Amino acid sequence: MISLTTAQLDAWIAAFAYPLVRILGFIAAAPLWNVAGIPKRVRLFLGLAITLAIAPALPPMPTVAPGSLNGLWILAQQMLIGIAMGFSARIVLSSLEMAGELIGLQMGLGFATFYDPLNSAQTPVIAEFLSLISMLLFLSLNGHLIYVATLAQSFQAIPVAPITLGTGSWLNLVELGGKIFATGLLIALPIVIALLITNIALAVLTRAAPQLNIFALGFPLTLTIGFVGLALCLNYLATPLQALYEYALSAMLGFAVPAKP
Repeated sequence: MISLTTAQLDAWIAAFAYPLVRILGFIAAAPLWNVAGIPKRVRLFLGLAITLAIAPALPPMPTVAPGSLNGLWILAQQMLIGIAMGFSARIVLSSLEMAGELIGLQMGLGFATFYDPLNSAQTPVIAEFLSLISMLLFLSLNGHLIYVATLAQSFQAIPVAPITLGTGSWLNLVELGGKIFATGLLIALPIVIALLITNIALAVLTRAAPQLNIFALGFPLTLTIGFVGLALCLNYLATPLQALYEYALSAMLGFAVPAKP
């Protein structure tokens, strides 16, 4: 006759529940899986499949009953860590969206937006184009597999334990916010500078020949230079994006550092 104790059942549940909560939190915030086009049931099944695949290779989980007060605290902590890792992975798309908005504003396409059903929001066309390019490049590099490998590695770097998070977590959050603006500006800088020079030349031309219609001449010219500059910059976009991917993956592992007991 097989007999099971409450401690054994709690250990089996904890070995599966704690990783599942972190993985589901990551899937809910990661840019590849958090779009409205993927149903919630599919995301739930994906989290269950990933958990079943990597659970045997994970370090031992704490022997705390998930239904106890300490167990609920660990579950909440793992959910926060998973969501934080997902937001860390999102800095790539956020940086590209920032660059696209800057480029579109300088080109005169700041008003050209359309409804994005995947994100349920109005998105500038240039920002959406750069985001699609970034996502396609990430998938071509097997980014979905890199996500799974990073999730498995996170349980080594950020072990499941009933301890509070370190203060470095909040510092990392602030640094990630600054990285979005800095990287977006650097990506958009060549086109922004070209358009700035164009606008200065148009201003000088207007002063020299006031009879010219600056609205009829300037808008097509800025659009043309903007699209030509964007086409030229696409050939050199892979290198900074790969560096940004590596930074995002390292930030996923360093976002929530447990405090030393």
